[in-house]
Amino acid sequence: MNKKKLLGFWEIWNMSFGFLGIQFGFALQGGFMTRIFQTLGADKSEIPLLWIAAPLTGLVVQPIIGYMSDRTWSKRWGRRRPYFLIGAILSSLALFFVPHSPALWIAAGFLWVLDASINISMEPFRALVADKLDESQRSYGYVVQTLIIGIGTWIASNLPWLISLLGVSDAAPLGVVPMSVKIAFAIGAGVFFISILYTVLTTEEYPPDNISEFELEKQKKNQLFKEIFNYIKNMPKTMKKLGVIQFFSWFAFFTMWSMANPALTDYIFNSPAPQMSDYDFNIISEEELYNSANESFQKASNAVGSYMGIYGLSSMMFALILVFYTSKRNINRKLIHMFSLILGGLGFLIMYFLPDPKMLILSFILIGFAWGSILSMPYAMLSSSVEPEKMGVVMGIFNIFIVLPQIIAALGGVNFCSNLLGDEPINSMIVAGVSLVIAGFCNLLITNKNAIKYTPN
Repeated sequence: MNKKKLLGFWEIWNMSFGFLGIQFGFALQGGFMTRIFQTLGADKSEIPLLWIAAPLTGLVVQPIIGYMSDRTWSKRWGRRRPYFLIGAILSSLALFFVPHSPALWIAAGFLWVLDASINISMEPFRALVADKLDESQRSYGYVVQTLIIGIGTWIASNLPWLISLLGVSDAAPLGVVPMSVKIAFAIGAGVFFISILYTVLTTEEYPPDNISEFELEKQKKNQLFKEIFNYIKNMPKTMKKLGVIQFFSWFAFFTMWSMANPALTDYIFNSPAPQMSDYDFNIISEEELYNSANESFQKASNAVGSYMGIYGLSSMMFALILVFYTSKRNINRKLIHMFSLILGGLGFLIMYFLPDPKMLILSFILIGFAWGSILSMPYAMLSSSVEPEKMGVVMGIFNIFIVLPQIIAALGGVNFCSNLLGDEPINSMIVAGVSLVIAGFCNLLITNKNAIKYTPN
């Protein structure tokens, strides 16, 4: 393949800007979906299973979308952009309606729709970086993408707290999601669509290297699952080793997204979600007690979401430092990823050993280092180790190493590991911390020099 044109910062920014909206969706989902489940009556032991929609849809959707986008080309819309736009429309609708769910099963159903829709947009974004950028700019491109993701995480995570600060009530009737959360999700829906549209309108894509061969390949029938299974069977060694790292990394973050709210509202803020079964709503005083406890829980949840936003801000700063550093200097991707993950693991452990709201700032700063690295270094290492013409399906298959640990966690992995330490929700954060430290040391498995070393042009 010929050397690609080197792009400037703003060109890379424009092609990555849609990730702002995608991360608004993921941050609202990750920070507040459990809160919605708890408000609708879910017990803490049920929460991981309610989250199974997220990894299952990713397991199915991303490889298929990756394969389809590899085989798509339009002179007007390009290869990846049609999927950005379709995903944005569906995700925006799901984001708007999910906090209006009148029952737990409806909220769980909306999570299926929301996560599937986000995945339609997200996978082609990963492939777009490899499509557009020369090898010498790939790490730089993924880091810029991480910078935008960090901005989106921080802003979206603070939305309910900010909206509450502006006077919108956190109180709500029994089994109803507060208005502050509903408005936050509505804003997220708008940002999602507008940011994706910005990338679609400001970014051009390269046509396939050989249009005639591309058209012949596209006309082949029933190649989807055959190609996916063949690639899985013949997966490069570096991709397998990165998969081990991804397994423990994403087990940790799924545990955080699903269990941080019950863990921290209980252990740090002493405001656990009130259980409806503990109150007799035929007695006015009991209903008042429930409403008071519920409002305290909702305010504590705002605080947890706001603190979680710090990891987005931290990952943004991490990415910003890497942007400037990698533009002029060599880096060792393996070592950066290893130490970032270990620091993130320590951040989770601090929650248990130093239970103070002020210490949550340090915890999530360290977790942000891990998150910033997770969103850039594995993809940069992978893209340097596989054939570029299969980048879409490769990124989709690589997603298996993201969703598999989450499925295992949802089907009982989180509860099993946490219960080994006791039945307190905070034990799930210890599990997340240990898992992330293990992921860090697994980087020692990576030996491919092309994957490890990054040299700027």
